[in-house]
Amino acid sequence: MPIITLPNGKKKIYKNAISLVKVVEDIKIGFSKFVVGSIINGKFVDINFHINKNCHIDILTKYDIRSINLFSYSCMQLLSYSLKKVWKTSKLGIGNINKNIFYCDIDLNYKLNKHDIIILENVMKKLIKKKYNIIFNNILFSELKNIFLSQNELYKLYYIKKKFFNNKYVPIYLHENFLDIYLGPQIPNINFCLHFKLKNIKIISREYGSLNTIFQRIYGQVWLNKEMMLSDLNKLKITMKKDHRNLNKKMNLYHKEKESPGMIFWHHNGSIIFRELENFIRVQLRKWNYEEVKTPFMLNQSLWKQSGHLENFYSSIFFTKSENQIYCIKPMNCPAHIKIFNKYLRSYKDLPLRIAEFGICHRNETSGSLYGLLRLNSFTQDDAHIFCTEYQVQSEIMNCIKIIMDSYKIFGFKNIHVKFSTRPRKRIGSNIIWDKAELSLKNALIDSNIIFKCQKGEGAFYGPKIEFILEDCLNRLWQCGTIQLDFYLPDRFGSYYIDKNNNRKMPIMIHRAILGSIERFIGILLEEYSGNLPVWLSPIQVIIINVNSNHNQYVINLFKKLFQLNIRVKYDIKNEKINSKIRKYIILKIPYILICGDKEINIKKVSVRNRNNNVTKIMSIDNFIRKIKYEIKYHIL
Repeated sequence: MPIITLPNGKKKIYKNAISLVKVVEDIKIGFSKFVVGSIINGKFVDINFHINKNCHIDILTKYDIRSINLFSYSCMQLLSYSLKKVWKTSKLGIGNINKNIFYCDIDLNYKLNKHDIIILENVMKKLIKKKYNIIFNNILFSELKNIFLSQNELYKLYYIKKKFFNNKYVPIYLHENFLDIYLGPQIPNINFCLHFKLKNIKIISREYGSLNTIFQRIYGQVWLNKEMMLSDLNKLKITMKKDHRNLNKKMNLYHKEKESPGMIFWHHNGSIIFRELENFIRVQLRKWNYEEVKTPFMLNQSLWKQSGHLENFYSSIFFTKSENQIYCIKPMNCPAHIKIFNKYLRSYKDLPLRIAEFGICHRNETSGSLYGLLRLNSFTQDDAHIFCTEYQVQSEIMNCIKIIMDSYKIFGFKNIHVKFSTRPRKRIGSNIIWDKAELSLKNALIDSNIIFKCQKGEGAFYGPKIEFILEDCLNRLWQCGTIQLDFYLPDRFGSYYIDKNNNRKMPIMIHRAILGSIERFIGILLEEYSGNLPVWLSPIQVIIINVNSNHNQYVINLFKKLFQLNIRVKYDIKNEKINSKIRKYIILKIPYILICGDKEINIKKVSVRNRNNNVTKIMSIDNFIRKIKYEIKYHIL
C-alpha cells in the first residue's frame, strides 16, 4: 500500500503498486501529455515507472530543465537507431550523456564526414515525425544475448555480460523495432525531441575486454525548446568565431603534424607572439631578482625515482634509452633546478634564491584529450623555484601572488578565481608538515586580501597549492598560474644551506608559474581577444598600403622609418584595389593599416585605419609613431 507524497505536500494512498502515469492522471486529467517523467526519492524515472512503496514524487514536465537527461538518453538511442539504419553492418559501442550532450560510438570501416552528419540528422528528423512511443521493457538475458549475437553487436554483448551476468532480465528501451540497453530513463514519445543538433565526430580508442577498438564518436546536443536551442547555437557560433584553431588558419601562427602529435610547429608570426610573452615575463623576472637558467630536456630515470615523479606520474612520462640507461623526457623542471641549487655551497645570506626557466616539458596525454594549443604533449612552462628559509616563506608566497595578479591585469582579465588546494589522499610526508605548509599558503592569501575557494584533496603529492583561474569574455574558466609549497623535494635530494650558526639546514622550496604553459596561454589570449591581440603582442603591428603605383616610394620610405624604430611593419604595393587590401589585412588582425595616396603625400601625412572600426583618421607620421610606441611600451589593450 504505497503512500505517495505529491509536490504540493499532499499524500495519496493506493492499495496496490501503481504506474506514475496513473498518479499523474489522478492529479489532473490530461496532465500526463505534458509529463515526461519524475524524480522519485531523488532518482530520475520515466513516466511508466511502477511505484510499489512509500515515496516522494517530483513531477517533470517537458518544460522542466531537469528533464534534459531524459531527452538526452532518448536522443542517444535515436542516434544509434539512425546509425544502424544508414550503416546496417556497423557495430555500436555504448553511448552516454552529460546533461544535454549525448554521444554514440560506431565501429565502421568508413571515415565519417560532415555530409554524413547531415544525412544522420535528416534520418533522425524523419523518425521524430513518426511520433512513435518509446517503450520500456524487461527482456530475458538469454534472449537479449541471442539478439546481439545475431546482429554481431560484439560491444553490447560484452557490456551485458559484464553488467547483467547475474540477472535473469535486462531492462531495455524500444524505438519502434530497435532495442537498446537501458542506460537511463527516456521520454514517453520521440516527438518531444524536436530540437537537437549533431555537432562533431572524434576518433577515440575504447576497450571492451580483450577488444581494443578505434571508434568514431558522434556528438549531439538536445534542447527543451527552440528558444534555448537558438540561444546556445548563437553562443556556439560566437565561440567558433573565437576558436584559436580557426583564427590560426587566418593568422598563420602554427601548425601540427601527425608525426609529432600534440606538438607545435611555430611559424614566424606565432614565434613573435611566443617571444613577446617570454620577454614580458623576463621583465618581471628582472624586477623580482630571478636568475634565468636552462636545463637538459631529458634526465636519467633514477633522478625521477628519487623525486617521486616516477611513482606518481609514470603514465605521463615519455622514456628513451641510450647505452642501457633509461632516461625520462622531463615532464617538469623542479628536479633540474634542485640540481643547480645543490651545485654550490649556499649560505643563508644567499636566500631566497629564485631560479626561473622557460623549460620545455613533455607529458604523455591521451590522443583524445589533445586540443589545439590548450592541451599538448609538449609545452613551454614559465617555471620558477624559490629556495628560501622558513622565515621567508610567507613574504615569498605573497610576492608570487602579486607578480601573478599584476601580470593578469595587464592582459585585461578582470575575473580571476583563486583556489587553495589541500593535501591529496596519495601524498608523501607527515601531517605535521602538511599542516604547516597549508597554513603558510592560506595566511599568504589572507594577508594579500585575496578571496579564494578551498579545494580539499586537490594538492600535489608533495605539497598544497594555489591555483589562479582566468574567466574569459565567454565565462569560460582557464587554470593558468600556480604556487606550490614543498617541504619534501629538497630533503629527498639532500639540499641544504649553512645558517647563521654554521649549521646545515634544509631550504623550503616554492614552485610557481605565472602563465603556466605559454602555448596554452597564447590559445587563451587568441580566444579572449578574438585574434585582435594588443599592439605589443601582434606579429605585424602596421601594414602600409598604396592607392596606386604613384605612391610606392612614399610607402617604402615610411616603411623604412618605422622599421628602424623596431616597429613590426610590412608594406603592400601590389596592383590591387584599395578596399580589397583593407579587407585582407583586417582578416589578418593587423592593428593599424596606413593608407598612402595623393592626399596623404601632398600634406606629408598618413591615413590611419584601426582594424576594429571603419573610421580613418589623417595623422602626421610623428604623431602616429608616438601613439603606437606608447601602446607598445605600456601594453595598451
